[in-house]
Amino acid sequence: MNMMVGLVMAFTASTAVAEKGYDQHPKFEQFANELRLEHGISKAQAREWLKDAKKQESVLKAISRPAEKVKPWHDYRKIFLTNKRIKWGRAFLKKNKDIFDEVEKKYGVSRYIIASIIGVETFYGSRQGTYRVLDSLSTLAFDYPKRPLFWRELKHFFVMAQEQNFAPGDIKGSYAGAMGYGQFIPSSYRNYAVDGDGDGVVDLWKNKRDAIASVANYFKRHGWKTGEDVTYRVSVTGDKFSEVANKSRKPKHTVKQLKQHGVKISQDLADDYKATLNELDGDEGKEYWLGLHNFYVITRYNHSRMYAMAVYQLSQELAAK
Repeated sequence: MNMMVGLVMAFTASTAVAEKGYDQHPKFEQFANELRLEHGISKAQAREWLKDAKKQESVLKAISRPAEKVKPWHDYRKIFLTNKRIKWGRAFLKKNKDIFDEVEKKYGVSRYIIASIIGVETFYGSRQGTYRVLDSLSTLAFDYPKRPLFWRELKHFFVMAQEQNFAPGDIKGSYAGAMGYGQFIPSSYRNYAVDGDGDGVVDLWKNKRDAIASVANYFKRHGWKTGEDVTYRVSVTGDKFSEVANKSRKPKHTVKQLKQHGVKISQDLADDYKATLNELDGDEGKEYWLGLHNFYVITRYNHSRMYAMAVYQLSQELAAK
């Protein structure tokens, strides 16, 4: 009997510890003070929100194995360049043609790139994430070793919720705290999300006009060049090309320099035009792609070269007649 009571008490105690909110975390005071000083949100409000936030081990496991780091390009590509995703994307464009017409005209960003971003991120809004963003960001801000980014994003999340009159505990998203059709993190929401239909609320979860316009605005603000290409397939000779391959996301080397390193470029580009050389592991060996300015802009959305290439290639399929 005594042993049973002891086990019950131990289980109850461990459950209580597991269910503690983040208002009990040793770093709560530091976070709450920063939130008050930087954004004017009281410690009492921070405590009320964070006492409802719970640590999610599944979030810590998911963040440690992103597909961009564990899969080669030929496997990564197969995730996004599927017949179903292409078919759904064309239907999404057709169904929302009026929105894309308006947004493309206003922001100068290709509708196929916008749709491709939404297709890659959430399968055109159908997979926006099931995690409570409050739990995801709190777990990553307080208990993830590489936490500074998420520490800042959690603060942005609370400010965003206050600005838009959202209840933090009601908002769903990805394990990394990304939200809506385009999977905006809170700082991107605050800086780039727009009210596409003028109703006074920026709703990236259900309002397609807001979501599509916000992705377009993100690209415009990051320097998208209307009508310019994204990337070209190229070939290489010798071994000097390895000195410039995958060295920078931002266009760093001129066309002349790339050619001097054995990159064979058939397109008519000025010698002083800057680009990058991307090396990817394809089905039949190494692939080489010339990353132009707009390719770099896609990597501002997600830093992975494979992500940018998947977005580009999906956009080409969506645009195909």
